[in-house]
Amino acid sequence: MFTERTSVGLDVHARCVAAAAIDGVTGELVQAKLTPSHDHIRSWVQALPGPVAVTYEAGPTGFDLYRALTAAGVRCEVAAPSKLQKPSGERVKTDAKDAIHLARLLRLDEVTSVAIPSVDQEAARDLVRAREDCRGDESVDPQEAFDLASDSWLHSEAAAYDGLKADPSKAIPAETVRASFEAKWAARL
Repeated sequence: MFTERTSVGLDVHARCVAAAAIDGVTGELVQAKLTPSHDHIRSWVQALPGPVAVTYEAGPTGFDLYRALTAAGVRCEVAAPSKLQKPSGERVKTDAKDAIHLARLLRLDEVTSVAIPSVDQEAARDLVRAREDCRGDESVDPQEAFDLASDSWLHSEAAAYDGLKADPSKAIPAETVRASFEAKWAARL
């Protein structure tokens, strides 16, 4: 049974997070567009009237957000996307509407959670996936492999760029970024 005052739905992507919170006492709907920084999400959630429960769909972003929120004392459920009820009659799908839908489902106790793997289990899964990707890349031209790696790196670092636009004081020197990229590239070879 849902006992928290506020239910939060997050539509999590690598570059941005659409958030919606429903206050069970006042009925107020609060929406925000957040950076994928766990600190940013956690501070937004903790500013809401508590206690708070959060849900987001399982996906390629992993379970680090779940771990960050539960470590902060926030109840979090990672929803199984295939088990969620789809809103009927909605032809236009947006991130904001998805976040509101998740918040409503959480309030109604209609979220089926996935099993959360341990950090070691998740690392093992990532290793297996990376190995399978490499096996498929054996016939790839070295320049093409570099292009794929740089594209992947840019997408993973896009969240940092969006966070930097929000708070320029968190800037990282270009030399540090280049060294990090070269180390990741060398480790891949």
